[in-house]
Amino acid sequence: MTKAQIKPEVPSVPVTEHRQRKWWEYFTFNTDHKVIGIQYLVTTFMFYCLGGVFADLVRTELRTPASDFVSPETYNGLFTLHATIMIFLWIVPAGAGFANYLIPLMIGAEDMAFPRLNALAFWIVPPAGLLLISSLIVGDAPDAGWTSYPPLSLVTGQVGEAIWIISVLLLGTSSILGAINFLVTTFKMRTPGMGFNQMPLFCWAMLATSALALISTPVLAGALILLSFDLIAGTAFFNPTGGGDPVVYQHMFWFYSHPAVYIMILPFFGIISEVIPVHSRKPIFGYRAIAYSSLAISFLGLIVWAHHMFTSGVPGWLRMFFMITTMIIAVPTGIKIFSWLATMWGGKIRLNSAMLFSMGFLSTFVIGGISGVMLASVPFDVHVHDTYFIVAHLHYVLFGGAVFGIFSGYYHWFPKITGRMINEFWGRVHFALTFVGMNMTFLPMHKLGMMGMNRRIAQYDPQFTDLNQICTYGSYLLAISTLPFIINVIWSWMYGPKAGNNPWQALTLEWKTTSPPIIENFETTPVLICGPYEYGMGYSIDEVDVPLSDEKEPVLAAGPNSILRAEQEGKNAESNKGK
Repeated sequence: MTKAQIKPEVPSVPVTEHRQRKWWEYFTFNTDHKVIGIQYLVTTFMFYCLGGVFADLVRTELRTPASDFVSPETYNGLFTLHATIMIFLWIVPAGAGFANYLIPLMIGAEDMAFPRLNALAFWIVPPAGLLLISSLIVGDAPDAGWTSYPPLSLVTGQVGEAIWIISVLLLGTSSILGAINFLVTTFKMRTPGMGFNQMPLFCWAMLATSALALISTPVLAGALILLSFDLIAGTAFFNPTGGGDPVVYQHMFWFYSHPAVYIMILPFFGIISEVIPVHSRKPIFGYRAIAYSSLAISFLGLIVWAHHMFTSGVPGWLRMFFMITTMIIAVPTGIKIFSWLATMWGGKIRLNSAMLFSMGFLSTFVIGGISGVMLASVPFDVHVHDTYFIVAHLHYVLFGGAVFGIFSGYYHWFPKITGRMINEFWGRVHFALTFVGMNMTFLPMHKLGMMGMNRRIAQYDPQFTDLNQICTYGSYLLAISTLPFIINVIWSWMYGPKAGNNPWQALTLEWKTTSPPIIENFETTPVLICGPYEYGMGYSIDEVDVPLSDEKEPVLAAGPNSILRAEQEGKNAESNKGK
């Protein structure tokens, strides 16, 4: 350990030409975490577009009460594939994509802890997705819904059901491998000076997500393996005709699939926690409250699964327990909402695309959270169970939450990933179309559910026609909203203005390197001497212990007040010189 003086100037990365990745390297088995992150983000977006096509086909069928667009069997396959793709091939791996790209940069590491394992985790995803879609080619698509409840899943679409099980098992394996990598990287590879309470909040969110995935995903794998035995080998683990208990499958499925809601949403809580303070030009409010509430959500998410089973015959005392725990989990989530709003309050908000999607996230996710608290109540849940109220709640949480969070992350880190600025006008058009289309599609579903319209049906009572038509036209608007985003990203990546290393004046470590980052991430070892969110907190240090490496000189990631003080001292010196 040696003493190093902090010089009164802004620390900067030396301007040096470095080799960047060639375009063809993004189609290879590359172990660079940045390449893998982009592979995840691009691949999952393609699956998102495919899942959206299936959704529009479902909504087109529901435009009229009669089954007059596709057959009921095809309809069942379409909504099953839509839900499976959106959950397992879009939202979950998209979170992994952001984590792959950002975590090593945010903690000052050169790569993930296990680079080859990281690459393997990604390359499991495309074959699993193609295998799932191949069920359409064989003409026997899975049609028991994304929950795949027995005994229905044992008697319809058996070939497609087997394909569905294999695909989800592969995707679950990818999720487990990624979770191991994220945990080890975050625990063991943080840069000197970065304790847990100096980590960016996105890293905290991924810690909670990875722990949750590591605990719950193997339970889903066990349930699917037993279901495959019932399907293929004729066993009776869940088949009631042979003495099996289908409710046991529900317990095993939801032990994963309710935590999966938080696996899908926690990474984007982390993204929102990074975007809002930067574009509000204010310090994050309640850093530790947000960080520790992620861990609280991760723990509570493991003990709320049976609120999906209030109508399945579970004992009354069990329903009471899960009703209470489900309501309690709203507390740490509410802490985050309050902290984000408090961060924005009084800030100098920049209404760019990233911030607009974060604000859209807040408004739509709050609606989904309120309806979630309503569904936690046993009497209300029994009334609206298996109706379109559930569909509305789910999409306000996952589309209004996760998808808006994904787009916010795309726009915020686009300059870092590509080195170019994205066109803000078309980004705002994308947000407006998405926000209007999302609410137009899913808001009327609350009323449909309260009126008693069941979900997963191709034919319905004509009294629901008007609201269903609004939902259908809203889904078309959502489809159209994707077009300006695709064109904007491609054009900006090729021809957008150069972004510079830190166009947002953000303070976390990923903005201390080049845009796009060099292959090694940093020219010199970053040494943190302050927390990542210490905007204007009276930070003052004259000297700091810096561990020196034999290979590299450290770059000091200085606190913002020392930067502002240095700038002011420079101005004073110039003024005195003039006098």
